[in-house]
Amino acid sequence: MDTTAAGILFDDEGRCNYCTNFERKLATYQPTEAAALKRRLDDLVTRIKADGRGKPYDCIVGLSGGADSAYTLYEVVRKCGLRALAVHMDNGWDSELAANNIENLVRKLDVDLRTHVINWQEYRRLMQAFFAADVLDVELLYDNAMLAVNYQLADKYGCKWILGGTNTTTEGMEMPVNWNWFKFDKKNIQQLAKRSGVKLDTFPTIGTAEYVFYKYARRIRWIPFLDYVDYFKPRCTEILVRELGYRAYAYKHYESIFTRFYQGYILPRKFGIDKRKLHLSTLLMSGQLSREEAMQTMEEIPYPSEAALQEDVDYFVKKMGWTPEQLNEYIARPQIPHARYGTEKPRWDRFARLARRLNIVQSHLTIAKN
Repeated sequence: MDTTAAGILFDDEGRCNYCTNFERKLATYQPTEAAALKRRLDDLVTRIKADGRGKPYDCIVGLSGGADSAYTLYEVVRKCGLRALAVHMDNGWDSELAANNIENLVRKLDVDLRTHVINWQEYRRLMQAFFAADVLDVELLYDNAMLAVNYQLADKYGCKWILGGTNTTTEGMEMPVNWNWFKFDKKNIQQLAKRSGVKLDTFPTIGTAEYVFYKYARRIRWIPFLDYVDYFKPRCTEILVRELGYRAYAYKHYESIFTRFYQGYILPRKFGIDKRKLHLSTLLMSGQLSREEAMQTMEEIPYPSEAALQEDVDYFVKKMGWTPEQLNEYIARPQIPHARYGTEKPRWDRFARLARRLNIVQSHLTIAKN
């Protein structure tokens, strides 16, 4: 971690506050005793099974094709014996490898899959609206829609539990506030769409009001499931490879072509952000990667190869209907804050303060794709 992260401070030994805060968080969320971890998981599974009686499914598991969500589905079905509905949101940017991984997972684990396919033309226009506005977090579109779809399907099938692949061990380090944007910002999406004349005909969205409805009226809980198991990512990925024919990706979230391009090209070149610093620091602090390995990785470009980067540049330009010159012009323009276009973040913050006072807030109130 370095000074590209807002609010970073270093102590006399050169340790930053992101890492020291994460150490304390890791101790809270990950019991070191296997027996304590098993008791916590058993209690959770018992509650989920009780709530699932008489319903077609016990829980929802969001499935991106990445290792975290894949291992969540494996544990939930193969180890815990829960009747899971796998939910995938297709925004038109899935890699072929991700599609194959998802197909293998649901077939070999024998689970039902619901894929919500976003209307590509509408989604492309929304992406163009975000690019035209020069805001940081173009992934707000996918993340918000993903949250909306999972909550909607949980409500439809009467599921009280959504089990996510989010976890403290591999992604629990706090995301710098200047590296992404608030993920429940429905108003920001609406305002940017309106600014570019885009109608939200079919695009699923969720804001503060919807979240409160699903959480308190419908009693739906979103759980970072991998905090309930011993999640050592290299070992767990190997289990997926060996038992389910899973194929891994070069970097975190690279199951999506756009996420790969966004994190590996747009963020570093337009916004000066390399999220590998956060991803690698988290693995380093949780004992899953050595500092030497992390530093070696940071010396490389954030792509499997230069050739792969050029392939994605060409693919992005063609899919978005741009020219290479338009891409260069976009990269050269300065950033404009999301809040300048309208946001419901103050409303969310008021709700969060009230929830904390009433001691009813979940630990993952700020869901984000790290």
